[in-house]
Amino acid sequence: MTGGAERPRPAKPRPAYCPLGVRSFTPARRTMGMLSDELLACIVRALQEDLGSGDVTTRITVPEDCRAEARLVVNEAGIVAGLDVAEAVFRELDPTVSFSPLVPEGSRVAAKQVLATASGQARAILSAERTALNFLGRMSGIATLTRKFVEAVAGTSAQILDTRKTAPGLRAFDKLAVRRGGGQNHRFGLYDMILIKDNHIDLAGSLMEAVRRAQAAGSGLEIEVEARTLEDVQAGLEAGARRILLDNMSPEMLKEAVALGRGRARLEASGNVSLENVRQIAETGVDEISIGALTHSGKALDISLDFTPAPTSSGVRPPSEGWHA
Repeated sequence: MTGGAERPRPAKPRPAYCPLGVRSFTPARRTMGMLSDELLACIVRALQEDLGSGDVTTRITVPEDCRAEARLVVNEAGIVAGLDVAEAVFRELDPTVSFSPLVPEGSRVAAKQVLATASGQARAILSAERTALNFLGRMSGIATLTRKFVEAVAGTSAQILDTRKTAPGLRAFDKLAVRRGGGQNHRFGLYDMILIKDNHIDLAGSLMEAVRRAQAAGSGLEIEVEARTLEDVQAGLEAGARRILLDNMSPEMLKEAVALGRGRARLEASGNVSLENVRQIAETGVDEISIGALTHSGKALDISLDFTPAPTSSGVRPPSEGWHA
């Protein structure tokens, strides 16, 4: 090719998914009936992304008949969430793996505490390690942050809600982690609630008109309207909205909104909520506080996997020191 920029080469096709070099495996759903098909499908996609045609390093360095036991250890205090997800990851590669949780879901754990053990094919455990820890660490981080907000408003009537500000493709996991941290889920997507926000109002011409159109659609879905001012709150109430989102209002405005809407609609505070001000917001009397940071700003909990010496059919013992992928 002469002149101009070089034409980009077509991407090399990725090899078909082949866990540990075996082209068929028993789906985890046979033993993990508590997880939805959606979650299980996402687990498979995550393994496909990481394994491709197989874990070449593990296949070369670890004997096929090597069996091992591993411990999942948390390296900092927090709330654990996602042990069943981690188990499902391991079972996708070794359906016979023995996975034993040592703490309940949603429980508080201390640094260096062992969360669970997994024993089975060493290759499968090692190849599944990073995917399992990615899910477990992310979910536990979300649950940990959620619990902090829940505890901050304890004694008030306010519930802590999440938002749609989740990682693309991981919403079901993120929202599950919020529940396990003690929070509640807001709408799951754009299809299960009518939430009329500022842009909808602007494009419809007015708040009243937007609500009228939503009611006329007869969808049967709950209708919530965003209010930016006290006048919007009054308009929403007059339009018959049973749920009003109070957007970026000061505590003083929230109190006035509560006085207007108490008993007439559920009131949700949203916008610029932090651990420093959430208690003050809750004490205004709002019913719900939605917080995007639960799922977009929570720090993943630091969790590692350590192999422990165990007899194997080949006589090879896995290392006693931790493996970190």
